[in-house]
Amino acid sequence: MHLPSFLWLWKIAAWSMGLSLLAYVLLAITGIWMLRVRTTSEAPLGIVLPGNRSEMRFLHYIIGITMVSLVLLLLAVGIVGTLGHFGSLGHSPHLGAGLVVVILVLVSAFSATQISTKKPWARPLHLGCNLCLLLGFAWVSLSGWTVVQKYLP
Repeated sequence: MHLPSFLWLWKIAAWSMGLSLLAYVLLAITGIWMLRVRTTSEAPLGIVLPGNRSEMRFLHYIIGITMVSLVLLLLAVGIVGTLGHFGSLGHSPHLGAGLVVVILVLVSAFSATQISTKKPWARPLHLGCNLCLLLGFAWVSLSGWTVVQKYLP
């Protein structure tokens, strides 16, 4: 396939990955804050953030939706870029790492929408997925670095 340079596509991927990692950190901060306030009725490290718990939950959801969107954008960019450059998928472990991250993000997002007192399985699933996601992001970052080296002149 003779297509123009994919450099612009890799720039989108780099920004999306960086913003996904930032979103993950912000989700961890707001999630820990909500968990701490819920279980102890006091803010972590004595830091009182403006707003109430429902406002923090709303912020957490907005950041989460943003992260899901960025990860799906990364998936699309990866598929289009790899197919455009190589003509097929599966040239490195990065595809597997990326799919694992996409699945973890989607399961985490789904379980977040299910968290309630009537569904006690949802919160542990959400927290477990997010802990696994830390490893997933590390794996996809490392494998992605090797992929980037293939595209650079």
